[in-house]
Amino acid sequence: MLAAKGYDVVVLEKARHPRFHIGESLLPANLPLFEKLGVADEVRAIGMYKPGAEFVSPFHASPQVFHFADAWDKSMPYAYQVRREEFDEILIRNAARQGARVEEGCKARAVEFREDQSVVVSAEHDDGRESEWEARFLVDASGRDTFLANRFQIKHRNPRHNSSAVYGHFRGAKRHVGTAEGNITIFWFDHGWFWFIPMMNGVTSVGMVTWPYFMKTKGSRSLERYFLDGIASCPALAARVEGAALVTKVEATGNFSYVAERNHGSNYVMLGDAYAFIDPVFSSGVLLAMNSGMAAAEVIDTCLARPAEAAAALKRFDRLMRRGPKEFSWFIYRVTNPIMREFFMDPKNIFRVKEALLSVLAGDIFGSTPIWRSLRIFKAIYYLANIVQPRVALRGWRRRRFNIRKVDDAALYNA
Repeated sequence: MLAAKGYDVVVLEKARHPRFHIGESLLPANLPLFEKLGVADEVRAIGMYKPGAEFVSPFHASPQVFHFADAWDKSMPYAYQVRREEFDEILIRNAARQGARVEEGCKARAVEFREDQSVVVSAEHDDGRESEWEARFLVDASGRDTFLANRFQIKHRNPRHNSSAVYGHFRGAKRHVGTAEGNITIFWFDHGWFWFIPMMNGVTSVGMVTWPYFMKTKGSRSLERYFLDGIASCPALAARVEGAALVTKVEATGNFSYVAERNHGSNYVMLGDAYAFIDPVFSSGVLLAMNSGMAAAEVIDTCLARPAEAAAALKRFDRLMRRGPKEFSWFIYRVTNPIMREFFMDPKNIFRVKEALLSVLAGDIFGSTPIWRSLRIFKAIYYLANIVQPRVALRGWRRRRFNIRKVDDAALYNA
């Protein structure tokens, strides 16, 4: 977007596309962003049609399916599941077509903020060459590498959430028939939850998001064996992957939820996961990243073209960056609570609260859709249910405190 406005933009990308990445489930609110970027047709060509999300609980006889078409705003009735190596390549090639200079295989190593407000980035190419880039503004879109947050030492574990993920791709997993084939399925189990994300060409992404104490039980087992044993402990999921073949290496990531103390300075911004990451149960990651990129393009244009308006623009950017994680996190912190699980598995639309909840699941939290009164009512009903069922609420609170306690990382990822 900045290159299209005529700015000299350089993108330093440590990998070479296409490359594997996790996070394949998109939200309906992504689709208007694809249109703005001019990549809607390309994404449609590689995307698995996703009309909704399914939740499966071991404590309920039937699954619950949420259809995006039933959300408050009926104009975004579907999304896509994508293989990220294809999706990300579409985006970076589009940036180059718009005029950005893309340097692949080039890893940023150091950054210097000078007194004259310029920024110098030192980088190393994968052939051993070194280079320096001087800019008026720096964008940190380094994802979970958190380039700036690590250097500023402002990245912190989220004290209200603490989970890890183990994941891989399968070929031949059992899917639903018809349009429901592309629905993401969330399976709750005793130690967290699983994602099941169907993609094109018969490949399905499966991931286990679990608490650190359960990761510690891996012991001497290989990561793959631990992952498959975890799947076996969730019968509903095990039935879906029975006979399927793993086609990727099983990988794990820890410190899954974190936030940086700030997301901008006078001449830099931190986007998406480079600023904060929350549990992916609602597939919010790509939307938050892309939405922050859209906002960043506007604020950088303002800072460089109209410096007198820079402070106000950066303040608006900060509010928007904090808004997304805040709105999703309220639900994420409570989604494993027995009372909230009942709400998800048997939703009612009194005061349009189900439509408002669906709007959150669709990512429709940045526009003008009037969902906020209904969401406040939903939250009030939830708090009231906790008062009415104090034993259930206390048991859920104690279990969550047990789940999120810190466990030594060194004991978790020495696979």
